[in-house]
Amino acid sequence: MKTIRKIICIDQEKCNGCGQCVINCAEGALAIIDGKAKVISDNLCDGLGACIGECPQDALEIVEREADEFDEEAVEEHLAKTEEKAPKMMACGCPATQIKSFAPADACLKANHPVEMRSQAESTLSHWPVQIRLVPPTAPFLRGADLLIAADCVPVAFPSLHRDFLKGRVVMIGCPKFDDAEEYIAKFKSIFKTAGIKSITTVVMEVPCCSGLPAMVKRGLELSGRSIPLNQITVSTRGEIIGRRKVA
Repeated sequence: MKTIRKIICIDQEKCNGCGQCVINCAEGALAIIDGKAKVISDNLCDGLGACIGECPQDALEIVEREADEFDEEAVEEHLAKTEEKAPKMMACGCPATQIKSFAPADACLKANHPVEMRSQAESTLSHWPVQIRLVPPTAPFLRGADLLIAADCVPVAFPSLHRDFLKGRVVMIGCPKFDDAEEYIAKFKSIFKTAGIKSITTVVMEVPCCSGLPAMVKRGLELSGRSIPLNQITVSTRGEIIGRRKVA
């Protein structure tokens, strides 16, 4: 039934798709669609505006208009389905999904590399896959790991990622703007709840759309009920570290 009531309105011109509002909507009424935040369905939005204060672009406001009544049962059903959306490993055996752990190269192996390769920076990647959407919460390399969660632009901008951030850590990368925020949150919740993660470090770019990733990680941690040290690092588009902080 439609009624005149308060509901969230999103200015599509101002919205930059950072996803902060999506993360902070407890009802799951918002989603990033085609790079912009949108209300999925009027009956999922309670119109209270808890998401407004999280928007860095001031793109959200509460308006009064004709809309479907808020439906708590629909919200519960929607959240339950979202919880089930955490991506599973593909049954096709695609190489991108095959779990691998890499042992560090020993001194003998390094010595046998061609001379021109010995001067190259050494990879410290310890496992595969690395995409957030492809790493299952049950992956053996996650157990008891120090976890690095990075926006996928970071390796391009920051030249010494392996030396400064990756060594000794398990890495997961993804794009907070173009991937599904709710899937990320569900994945992080499951990992933090079951894998015995020792510490979490997020590394993001200074651009606004990257700010959603630490928020997703924090939300997943809250939902997991675990207490894990969480640190955030911000990198400039010129490849410089411009911020470090511990997240309570």
